[in-house]
Amino acid sequence: MKLIAESGSTRTEWALVEDNHLIQRVFTEGLNPFFQTRRDISRSVRLGLPDIFFKKKLEQVYYYGAGCTSYEKKNILGASLVAQFKTPIQVESDLLAAARGLFKCEAGIACILGTGSNSCFYDGKIVVKNVKAGGYILGDEGSGAVLGKMFLSDVLKGLAPKDVMADFFEKFRISSNEVMESVYNRPFPNRFLSTISYFLADYTNDDYVFELITNNLKGFFTRNVCQYDYKNYPIRFVGSLAYSYADILREVAGEFGIELDVIEETPMNGLIEFHSLNIEEP
Repeated sequence: MKLIAESGSTRTEWALVEDNHLIQRVFTEGLNPFFQTRRDISRSVRLGLPDIFFKKKLEQVYYYGAGCTSYEKKNILGASLVAQFKTPIQVESDLLAAARGLFKCEAGIACILGTGSNSCFYDGKIVVKNVKAGGYILGDEGSGAVLGKMFLSDVLKGLAPKDVMADFFEKFRISSNEVMESVYNRPFPNRFLSTISYFLADYTNDDYVFELITNNLKGFFTRNVCQYDYKNYPIRFVGSLAYSYADILREVAGEFGIELDVIEETPMNGLIEFHSLNIEEP
């Protein structure tokens, strides 16, 4: 039996797989070694997963996660998971999860639009090129956190439509001061900002909201996708924001001469298929 996990900054998806068949799927809070200590991660895993996940005899745990970009960060995750599962752990980035989930063993450009954003050129085995994501302060164009940041900036300055602002304050029961507190003084401001971005899904017929979403996505293409050989390789997307705004995403892609054939909410189904192939790791 294998355990496959894929984590963004907001949510972690866990899949117990036996004989290449999904046995059980569970969602817990996101894990990120940039923002959490080894102890924080261990506690989150132990409290979030059902006991059955710790009682099963596992051959291997494959973990793909946000923030797992260096040996040091991978070690934090690996040590936390070994302590919980007492079995071999393989830790890789969420970017490799996207590439494997979207393309299996084919070459292409894999893109993530969720709480954060990222992209890479994948040659069918490894990530060959990656345009630095930059995080929600210095980059993450197209992401939920950046869309939420753009909207809240307009809200605080009174530039968003009055009816949309009124609905926002009514729905979230939050004041301008509490917005500032959530962004600057509370943990995981990127999660907070990303949550705000999905509020806009009900207002895509509003010209202001449509333009806000469109400009956010255009930024992802101009600053990320266009740095790859995008005219000669397929481009596929995964992530909650890409999935939620799929129609607008396809429309924006079309402006760059790109036709999108795959937009998935998560890479998990593709990862289960990938690991069923028993491919030797590069």
